[in-house]
Amino acid sequence: MTTLAHATRLVATTRAVRPNRPLLDELGPDGFAWLRDGAGFVTSGVAAEVPADEVGAFLAAIEHEAPGDLPATGPIAVGGLPFDHTRTGSLVVPARVVGQGPDGTAWVTELHRAGAAGAVPVDPSPTEHPSRFLVSSVQSRARWRTEVLAALSAIGAGQLDKVVLAREVLVEADRPFSRRDIVARLVGSQPDCYVYAAGSLVGASPELLLARTGDRVTSRPMAGTAARNGDDGSAVLGLSDSEKDHREHRHVVDAVLDVLTPCCAELHADDVPVLARLTDVAHLMTSIEGRLRPPAPSALELARALSPTPAVAGSPRRQALEFLQAVEDFDRGGYGGPVGWVDAHGDGEWAVALRGAELDRRRARLFAGAGIVAGSDPEAEWAETEAKLAPMLRVLVTP
Repeated sequence: MTTLAHATRLVATTRAVRPNRPLLDELGPDGFAWLRDGAGFVTSGVAAEVPADEVGAFLAAIEHEAPGDLPATGPIAVGGLPFDHTRTGSLVVPARVVGQGPDGTAWVTELHRAGAAGAVPVDPSPTEHPSRFLVSSVQSRARWRTEVLAALSAIGAGQLDKVVLAREVLVEADRPFSRRDIVARLVGSQPDCYVYAAGSLVGASPELLLARTGDRVTSRPMAGTAARNGDDGSAVLGLSDSEKDHREHRHVVDAVLDVLTPCCAELHADDVPVLARLTDVAHLMTSIEGRLRPPAPSALELARALSPTPAVAGSPRRQALEFLQAVEDFDRGGYGGPVGWVDAHGDGEWAVALRGAELDRRRARLFAGAGIVAGSDPEAEWAETEAKLAPMLRVLVTP
């Protein structure tokens, strides 16, 4: 049976519900989580796994029964796509979605084959949690310094404007990690982020890559970083005046505008970035708003066109990716790729998969990157990655 033929045999039913237990209790072992500011959804069960190129047609072929006008409901595709944009990747169409809006409105969408009903069980709460941990950095400081100096040499030679180097850190525990526990801790500690769980990848991203509602499109690119230690010190306050950080940030904004401009009848970007103060770090952020011209690309199509941005790869993109392929000796997987959801109308939200970890039972693989531009210092960039690793390390190594 073809992928599309499978979709035509599915029916999605949405109903309003009254919440009777925490949303995370509905997260299945194979489920996806998308949570921010007390709202969002979790999933359980897999109705289908669909190549990213086929998602739009697949969702459009599913019959949907819904009472009234509930937000963000109906058949959706969820997940994360690879950082390597040459790999298509795939998304999951979940069998069950339980969601809650900012106003407390709650709903359940279930997919089943025509003429059948399907209930999807969720995981029981784990009874034992890790209590001992071993944390190790895969790259040494000396290796990091060599990579940064190589990047600065390429920038000085005019081959690159910016490149984002990544570090890999491993955490090994005495018992398997619980995705649900990690998501719950991230929700509590990173209130301004998109907390996600997509397969083995779990994290809290501050950066909205792309959101689409009807013909309205929004992006919130970030770049330029300073660590926060209690009260904001000179490093955070100095971001607004840092010529280096503004240059790094501008590369990202320009790349987003280059992709969105041909698709939009109207497009506006703030002239001056603002300081986005998160729990552990502060970033420069620019708000971009637009109105898409018909036929409007879906949120998924736009997210794939934008990814990877200079915030996680570099600029120019092709040269930056070639440089990373030459110097990095590990596969980034989903780190830095788009993570989020899209519905049958093409609406959706996608973040950049940052501040995350890939879980493999008792092992967690963490990533953090630093944007290298002219004037970057290897020690300062190492310190930036330490600040970015802190949110996930804190939730992982809590007994």
